[in-house]
Amino acid sequence: MIPKPWSRREMLKTSARCGVAGMALSLARPTLAEEESKMRFRIGACDWTLGKRSDLGSFAVAKEIGLDGVQVDVGNPDNDFPLFKADVQKQFLEESNKQEVAIASLAMGVLNNVPYKSDPRPVEWVAQSIDTAKAVGVDVILLAFFSEGDLRDDPKGKDEVVKRLAEVAPKAEKAGVSLAIESWLSAEEHVDIIDRVGSPAIKVYYDVGNSNHAGHDIYEEIRFLGDRICEFHAKDYDDLYGKGSIDFKKVRAAMDDIGYSGWINMEGIKMPLGVEESCRYDLEYLRTVFPAKV
Repeated sequence: MIPKPWSRREMLKTSARCGVAGMALSLARPTLAEEESKMRFRIGACDWTLGKRSDLGSFAVAKEIGLDGVQVDVGNPDNDFPLFKADVQKQFLEESNKQEVAIASLAMGVLNNVPYKSDPRPVEWVAQSIDTAKAVGVDVILLAFFSEGDLRDDPKGKDEVVKRLAEVAPKAEKAGVSLAIESWLSAEEHVDIIDRVGSPAIKVYYDVGNSNHAGHDIYEEIRFLGDRICEFHAKDYDDLYGKGSIDFKKVRAAMDDIGYSGWINMEGIKMPLGVEESCRYDLEYLRTVFPAKV
């Protein structure tokens, strides 16, 4: 039997019912962004730890390991700062979406070899990194102060860093981006720099391994710094996580005390199982201490 053709009224009624049902289903199904907003702790890794510095391939490696994101290095003069280029930014966003692995934050490792405290070139680079952060949708840029950029026992270097940060801070504030200092300095020395700059855009990128290695009480420093910390590096100089010198459960307790939520990016030092297996082991351990939903 040939079914009777539907009238226009019947078609509109059915379409409306399907539309309402579809809308309800859509509203009931959380989006990826909504799911991410419910996550207290997100665990990523530095692209250089994955052996893919400033490289699109870092996202595929991160996905294979099971990471939530990648901290991306913007590059250096030798590779012409790939992340400063609009077409490369687009490629990174596309690959991030494809692999469903977020860009956690940006890093300026170049400052270890071309010191922000003395070389004139990084002044413009840091300013450009703010534009890059906006373009790829992140709000934290790690400024590294190690090796040639070390600020310990260097009051003139600190003075110049304060001066340069004060000049670029308004741009960072307007963009909603934090410029995060990572160094060997104590918590008190970090606060001194932040207070002298006088901008909410200047924060601390706290590396528990580095600060512990420098002899600081990391658990009390975290509490002292509080919301001046915008992001963390997980690191242990002695062994895989949970087997070395960092008590991550005490780190978690300190984070709870300051109400921290956000990214914890693994920066590998001890990798006895190889890069991917060591990262996978460390990730599985961190998940027991820092679950996504708390």
